[in-house]
Amino acid sequence: MEQLGIVVILLAIVTGLAQVTDKIRVPYPILLVVTGMAISFIPNLPAVVVSPDLVFLVFLPPVLYGAAWVTSWPDFKANRRPITLLAVGCVLFTTTLVAFVAHSIIPNFGWGEAFVLGAIISPPDAVAATAATKGLNLPRRIITILEGESLVNDATGLIAYRYAIAATATGTFIFWLASINFFYVAGLGILIGFAIGYIFLWVHKITPDNPTTDTAFTLITPYMSYLVAEEFHASGVLAVVVSGLFLSWNSDQIFKHQTRIQAWAVWDTLIFLLNGIIFILIGLQLPMILDNISEYPIWTLIGYGALISLTTIVVRILWVFPGAYVPRWLSRRIRREDPANIRFVAVVSWSGMRGIVSLAAALALPLTFADGQPFPNRDLIIFLTFCVIFATLVLQGLTLPKLIKWLGIKATDEEVHEEHHARLKLTAAAIEHIEENYALLNSDILNQIKTKYEIRLQRARKDSVQSRLNDEQVQAFHDVQRELIKIERAWVVQRRKDGQISEEVARKLSYELDLEETRLQLEQ
Repeated sequence: MEQLGIVVILLAIVTGLAQVTDKIRVPYPILLVVTGMAISFIPNLPAVVVSPDLVFLVFLPPVLYGAAWVTSWPDFKANRRPITLLAVGCVLFTTTLVAFVAHSIIPNFGWGEAFVLGAIISPPDAVAATAATKGLNLPRRIITILEGESLVNDATGLIAYRYAIAATATGTFIFWLASINFFYVAGLGILIGFAIGYIFLWVHKITPDNPTTDTAFTLITPYMSYLVAEEFHASGVLAVVVSGLFLSWNSDQIFKHQTRIQAWAVWDTLIFLLNGIIFILIGLQLPMILDNISEYPIWTLIGYGALISLTTIVVRILWVFPGAYVPRWLSRRIRREDPANIRFVAVVSWSGMRGIVSLAAALALPLTFADGQPFPNRDLIIFLTFCVIFATLVLQGLTLPKLIKWLGIKATDEEVHEEHHARLKLTAAAIEHIEENYALLNSDILNQIKTKYEIRLQRARKDSVQSRLNDEQVQAFHDVQRELIKIERAWVVQRRKDGQISEEVARKLSYELDLEETRLQLEQ
C-alpha cells in the first residue's frame, strides 16, 4: 500500500507540474528531474528505488512504441543514412571515447568498466529529445532524424552494454564474435518486430471493429514484441520499434475513425504519465546514489561528473559535423540531392539529452560476478550516469530553444505549402465526385453538401499571399463558430439537467461538438 500511495502522489505531482511547464516554457523533463531531486531530500521520505526490470519491461516498450507510431516511415526511410550514422556510429564512437577519457582520468578505473560507462551513456533519450523539440516549429527533417535516432540507438547502446559487461567479467573481448552477435541480435529483433506486426494486423482485420478492444490490442502489442524478442535473446527495442512503424503505416486498413480517436486519446494520456513518472524517478535516485559513494570527496565526484558530461556533449559534436559533411565530400550524388545545412547540423549535434534508459542500465549492473567478485566501480558508474543525464537535460534542454531561435530555424515554406496543396486537392476531389455522381440528388441536399465543401475549399485557399483583410475574415469566421459551439454545448448541458434529453443523447451531442471544436483547432 505504501508503494501504491507513492505512485498516486507521483501522478498528482506530474500532472500539476505539466501545467507549470506550459506557463514557463521549460521542457517538462527538466522540471520533473529537478523536482524529483528536491523531493528526495525531504526528511524521513521513504526511499523510492527504481527497479531496472520495471523500466525495461513496464516503461520502455510503450514509450518506444508510442514514439514509433507517430514517426513517418517514408521520412524515416528517406533519412536512413543520417539516422544510422547517429544511432549506430555515434553511439559506438561515444562509447569508445568516453571509455578512453574515464580510464585516463579516474584512478583505478579499468577498461572494462570504462566501456560499460560509455555504453550506458552513449544513447540519447527518445522522450527527452521529443519533449525538448516540442513546439519549436522545427523543420520536419530535423524532427525525423532526432526521433529516428532515439528509436534505434537504445538497441545499439544496450547491445554494446551487454558485451562490455561480459568483457569486464572475463577480461577478454573478441571483436569478430561480438560483431556477429550484434547483427544476430539486431537482425532477429527486426524480424520478430515484423512478425508481431503482421500477427496483430491479422488480428485487427479478423476481429469486429470495436474501439475498446482495438485500443487494448494497441496496448498489448509493444509488450508482446518486447517479451518475444527478449525470450530469443534478440533486441526487444528494435522489435517494438519495427512493429510500431509497421502497424502505424497500415493503421488506415485496420482502424475506423472511432478507434483512432479513442486510441490516440488513451495513448496520449498514457505516454504523458509514463514520461512524467520516469523523470521524477530519475531525480528521486540522487540521495541513494550519493549514499553509496560516500567514500569519495564531493568535489572530486563533481569534477569527474562534469568532465564525463562535457566529454559526452563534445563527442557528439565531433561526430555529427564530419558525419554530415564527409559523405557529401565522397559522393557527388549526395551533394546534389541532399545539400548540407550547417544550421540543421548544429541543432542535431546539440540535441543529445540522456534519460531513463541510461539510468536503468546503470542500476541493472550486477553487484557481483559469477565467481563472487564485486563489479568494479559500480556505484561510481551509477553516479556518473546520473551526472550526464542531469547535465545534458538541463544544459542542452534549456539552451536548445535559444540555439534554434538564434540560428533562425523554423519549418520551411515548402512544408506549409505541401499542407495547403493537399487540402486543396482533397477538397477539389470531393467536389468533383459530387458533381459527377450526385447530379440526380435532391437539389436542396445537393446544395447543402456542395456549400460545405466549397466553404472548406475557401479555407484551404487561405495562404501567405492573402491580404490581412482575408485573414481577419477567416479568424472572425472561426470565432463565430467557437461561440456557436459554446452556445450549443450550454443548450445540451441545460437540457440534460432539466431532464429534457437523456444522458445517452447528451453524450452523443457533446461528442459531435468535441469533434467540431477539434477540427477548428486543427485549422488554426
